[in-house]
Amino acid sequence: MHFRKPCLRLATVIAAAALTVMPVPAADEDGKKHLLFLGGSDFFAHDSVSHGMFTMAKIGERSGLFGVRFRTDLELVSKQRLGGNRKNLDYFDAVMFYTQGDLPISEEQKADLMRSVKEDGKGVLVVHSGTDSFRETWPEYIEMVGGAFINHPWHQEVRVLVDDRQHPVTRHFKGPFAITDEIYQVDRYDRSKLRVLMSLDTASVDMAKDGVKRTDGDFALAWVREFGKGRVFTCLLGHRSEVWDVPDIQKMWLEAFRWVVGITDGETASLPLRTDDD
Repeated sequence: MHFRKPCLRLATVIAAAALTVMPVPAADEDGKKHLLFLGGSDFFAHDSVSHGMFTMAKIGERSGLFGVRFRTDLELVSKQRLGGNRKNLDYFDAVMFYTQGDLPISEEQKADLMRSVKEDGKGVLVVHSGTDSFRETWPEYIEMVGGAFINHPWHQEVRVLVDDRQHPVTRHFKGPFAITDEIYQVDRYDRSKLRVLMSLDTASVDMAKDGVKRTDGDFALAWVREFGKGRVFTCLLGHRSEVWDVPDIQKMWLEAFRWVVGITDGETASLPLRTDDD
């Protein structure tokens, strides 16, 4: 069972982070690209959501590449004109989901996001519980993301295999690495429709543990895909705040943003399941 707990004062924490890292002038005035980071939900958010938002803002600030707008609601997921200083999907170059659950969203908003990605070529970044969003209410979102959360059999130090050391998102990794995090298991996942960039070394965990459902040994942790004209990067890591502080993980998110917005290019054709760490 995936236990849910309330996230106290998340909006307050996010607002404080935004004031700390979001400089003036706004991104549309200084030539930066624009990222809409959606975090949490009305009833649950990981403790690391606000830290992830802060980290992405710092990555954008240090690189000079993008500015971030934080939201814990889905109001801006729209192509309709919004009042005041509220921006819609036409303004953003990419949307990042660290959301959870079946959040309230209209059919018009769903269609607007899909048009933004599939027709306008906007980017999508998905973190950890972004795969635990809209599982019961939005099949096309799950198709776009590439998998849906089942459970997390392990929360421990694991060994991560780098399946693709040529892709711009992961080529800075020198090889397999150890990390401590909550490891998701997903379904509605088809390796033939994705390019897996990183996967779990199953030798580093107890495969006989209760809750392990996959029998094919295919525990992907990060992948890319094209979705219409758009590009999608999904990474199941990020439950723990400490994961966001790892320099190579921060580099991964920078390069993922660069890739989904079309600054860099990388293969999206499927790779076979790894059987070793060569």
